[in-house]
Amino acid sequence: MCDLLTILSLSPYCRLLFVDNEFSTIKLKMEDSSGRDHVVVVRLGAGYPYKAPDCCVDLPVAFSISWTPQTNIQDIYNQVLSTLESLKGFWDTLDEIDTKTWVLEPEKPTRSATMRRIAIGNNVSITIDLDPRHPNMLPECYFLGADHVVQPLKDKLNSNVHLWDPDVGLLQNLKDILEIDFPSKSDLKKSDFTMDCGICYAYRLDSAIPDQVCDDPHCAQPFHQACLYEWLNGLPSSRQSFNIIYGECPYCTKPITLKLLNKPF
Repeated sequence: MCDLLTILSLSPYCRLLFVDNEFSTIKLKMEDSSGRDHVVVVRLGAGYPYKAPDCCVDLPVAFSISWTPQTNIQDIYNQVLSTLESLKGFWDTLDEIDTKTWVLEPEKPTRSATMRRIAIGNNVSITIDLDPRHPNMLPECYFLGADHVVQPLKDKLNSNVHLWDPDVGLLQNLKDILEIDFPSKSDLKKSDFTMDCGICYAYRLDSAIPDQVCDDPHCAQPFHQACLYEWLNGLPSSRQSFNIIYGECPYCTKPITLKLLNKPF
């Protein structure tokens, strides 16, 4: 127990949350240099100290303890803290996105989440997936929305990708390359970008939100992939070719297609 008490006495940024009666499970709250809280659970097995304990932290990268029989709990603290500090840039980038843009997904991101779906406009958004070790590099980008809105954004991304500057923040890079301003949190509400599905009339279906949009500019009604699949699958006039279903929009009856990247059920 003295190892744990040593940590708590040495660092004001580490607090004991829980320890069981056998002193085999220890839960700590650690604060990194940016003031973010992280919960660390350490489980000391029967083979401790000759066998490394299990250490669980919500991180976007794999983490394992470098261990010898001489390693103690303070060493675990130092190793976790070093890993947290190595991810500072990653979390700084995501914090800026969460603060300055309307994030549609995930609703309650964990520290390990690398993806954000950001509203660009009504029924159009961009999903980015960051590399935790290189958060200033161009992330994977996916656009969601009607083709007539999404295609110009794809064209700008492809033609301006050479302008990406690792010394500039990710959000500013996206603005410069896509030649857009993300909707302001001070001027707009999240409900301005969260239209209900045109089939089930709900925004959330389990954990999914509408990500399919009618391409007709006069309609642009969003749907859940699962709802649209069921709708199109029930239409005698619909047809499927490989992983694409062709049919009619439930709202405007204009042609609509559904590409089944992941079967939603």
